Amino acid sequence: MEIKAHFDHFNIDVTDLKRSIEFYREALGLEKTSEIIAPDGSFEINYLSAPGSSFRLELTWLRDHPQPFELGENESHLAMRVEGDYEAIREYHRSRGWICYENPSMGIYFIHDPDDYWIEILRPKK
Repeated sequence: MEIKAHFDHFNIDVTDLKRSIEFYREALGLEKTSEIIAPDGSFEINYLSAPGSSFRLELTWLRDHPQPFELGENESHLAMRVEGDYEAIREYHRSRGWICYENPSMGIYFIHDPDDYWIEILRPKK
């Protein structure tokens, strides 16, 4: 059997949904595409996506989990390829205090969101 699949979304849990949505909009240009709100208010899910992309980032807020999430060694991460002036984008991320790790020899850096999830920033494709 041949199976064909494609990525649809990736979920992360957040402690402050509004703050996280603002971060992903300001840092990466992601916009909210849809939401699911529990009738009893126990959870809210917001999907974010880059313009023209079908891949979505799912942000889940749980009312009964207001404390920070335990991220372990935080080795998993998202990777985003930016378009435009890579150096200017990196300086913008640096000016906002979002850069948490840089690897100049590989030409990459990482930013972290309000819940300390890491996002690898890649140069535009040539």
